[in-house]
Amino acid sequence: MSDTPRLHRAGTTLLERARDLRPLIEREAERAETDGKLTAPVVDALHDAGLFGSWVPAPLGGAELSPAELLAIFETLTYADPSTGWVVMATCLENGTAGAYLGEDAVERIFKGPRMPLIAGQGTRTGVAVPENGGHRLTGQWSFASGMYHAQYAHSAAVVEGTDEVRIFITPIEDVKMLGNWDVLGLRATGSIDYSIDGVFVPESQSHAFALDEPLRGGAIYRLGLLDQALICHSGWALGIGRRLLDELAGYAAARSGRPGQLAGSDAFHTGFARAEAKFRAASALIRETWDGVERTLDDGGRLSVRQETMVRLALNHITATVTEVAAFVYASGGTTALRDGLIQRLFRDAQAGAAHILSGPQALRECGRELAGLAQGERWVVLGLEG
Repeated sequence: MSDTPRLHRAGTTLLERARDLRPLIEREAERAETDGKLTAPVVDALHDAGLFGSWVPAPLGGAELSPAELLAIFETLTYADPSTGWVVMATCLENGTAGAYLGEDAVERIFKGPRMPLIAGQGTRTGVAVPENGGHRLTGQWSFASGMYHAQYAHSAAVVEGTDEVRIFITPIEDVKMLGNWDVLGLRATGSIDYSIDGVFVPESQSHAFALDEPLRGGAIYRLGLLDQALICHSGWALGIGRRLLDELAGYAAARSGRPGQLAGSDAFHTGFARAEAKFRAASALIRETWDGVERTLDDGGRLSVRQETMVRLALNHITATVTEVAAFVYASGGTTALRDGLIQRLFRDAQAGAAHILSGPQALRECGRELAGLAQGERWVVLGLEG
């Protein structure tokens, strides 16, 4: 057994609060879609429920949930509304990793208020950071900053000039220029805008190495590092939207039961629904099985093997692909109801948008296949690829 702290588990209190918010989130979803961001009542309710502190280390007053607990939270909120689930997962990840990895001075500034801060931004496309006495000067433009309209700080990846090290920089929202160009097919209420930062000085304590996997505070979940923790986010989101798609289609069919020529009397529909349900349940089981194994490893004081890192990537890629198949079946079965503006159409569009994320893309899938086939001996995962 390692001396590294075991996983922290907080129980079901936050999950129960997330479930209680479903009626509010569903009522506000259409308005949020129109506004291109979550509504103030939903953001306030998420704050009041403590959900933005789900990932924050316990020493900073956060819940520091385990991977399984986080998966359940994101599944529940996404079931209520995929955009709400997406914003919460993104900001919670960035809140949690900032709390675990930033220096003491930064943590004292950022986490001192009565409310948990909201940190939003982009960690995959990089700006440039020029070293300067006591920190770095940050410049760049980033895309897909989910939840930025609600944030007090930005989380931005940049390459350090002269060393090529990739670091994450946390800057006050006042230093950010929001470009506001969020005109997209789905996940419209996430407000995942582009933004820029121009020559802002960032103190040393307000940045950390992208690849850091040894926390300054908090327990074993932070030993996963930023990228592997992000896989929890998207896995939980896929669990929620996939389940909601199938439940909405079942309700649609049942409401038309007994009428001649309707979906409920179609043998082809019955067969298609059974196949969609089986595919989604199988993909969900792979997610849960894989993360259960991760939790056991972390509890034992270990770090993930290459094969485990392959499997968490493969499980996410598989459930994302499955959800897009399910969404296509639901949309095709929904007839004119799905064609018109409404929940089924919105779920279909959100599923396509979520599947476009880089973590669920083809590069990781190819690398998973290479490792599983025994063709990557001596290599390890670095972000989305295997390197010697």
